[in-house]
Amino acid sequence: MRIDWSLLLRLVALGGVLGIAGALIFGFLGRIHPAFDSFSHFRIHLAVLLLLGILPLAALRYWPEAAFALLLGIGAIWTTLGGFSDASARKAGLVADLDAASMPVFRLMHLNLRYDNDRPELVLSAIGEHRPDIVTLTEVSDLWAERLSVLDATYPHRIVCPPPTHIGGVAILSRRPFVSNPADACGDRGSFANVEVDFAGRRASVVAMHLGWPWPFGQSWHLSRIEDDLPNLADSAILAGDFNAVPWSQTVRRTGELGGLHIVRGIGPTYLDRRLPDAWRRWIGLPIDQIMAKGGVVVGSARALPAVGSDHLPVLVEFSILPQEPEAEVLQAWR
Repeated sequence: MRIDWSLLLRLVALGGVLGIAGALIFGFLGRIHPAFDSFSHFRIHLAVLLLLGILPLAALRYWPEAAFALLLGIGAIWTTLGGFSDASARKAGLVADLDAASMPVFRLMHLNLRYDNDRPELVLSAIGEHRPDIVTLTEVSDLWAERLSVLDATYPHRIVCPPPTHIGGVAILSRRPFVSNPADACGDRGSFANVEVDFAGRRASVVAMHLGWPWPFGQSWHLSRIEDDLPNLADSAILAGDFNAVPWSQTVRRTGELGGLHIVRGIGPTYLDRRLPDAWRRWIGLPIDQIMAKGGVVVGSARALPAVGSDHLPVLVEFSILPQEPEAEVLQAWR
């Protein structure tokens, strides 16, 4: 039997582009099923591949299919990244120019430590260099809990949630005193922590969280376990976490809806497998470390910092808290 290589080439080119287009479209259907939401995490990657697929389609004179790929690819990138630009973020009021003369400016650093990170000195140096008021951490293994003890004097207020596995739980380190009981802070087997903090007389919830991997793993189930915790945050709150989900995913949207939180935009890719060169992170990395805020928390900037030995980059956030009505009761500081 003679093989028609020309026909086979046409079928492969057309089938490949249609497959990529289908995966890209599935990613917009995350509300229907978590399986579709998994495709959304690679939306930009798929859109770029789709645009590259235009070349063989054009060479084979599949003009309608090439035009469809062009429109779908550009549309996916525009609708996704256009809503997360600095300009759109400022227009939405989620990032503002902070005035240190009228309101105190605070810093929060968030980082997935990587439970087996063999460069702890890089993490500790980054904390010492940027001197954040709050540090939120994930994958705080038993080994990391011991390493972090060197920060006891600098961060006397701390919560280290019991690790459910060898990977570790979440932690919150603070220069500022707690005004809620830290003994009640940890939830969902150590993957969620919520404590109220006194920021120079203005209180706000600080939340650290770490969600599981997307479908076919247990991310959706994991989020359902904290559905009752997210609505119970203080009126003003800032949440930092490794979501294992991109900002435009249904998982992140659902978290914001449950907590009345708005996502902080413009952080960029933070995760890349450690087996790949770090220089590739800005091109193919995933933006899965998220910052969210609500109420009187006004975010001035949020940016990724240089690598510190983890497969995640640290994220540094500057924020202020708007004045609040004074409370009649005297707040107790917890250690």
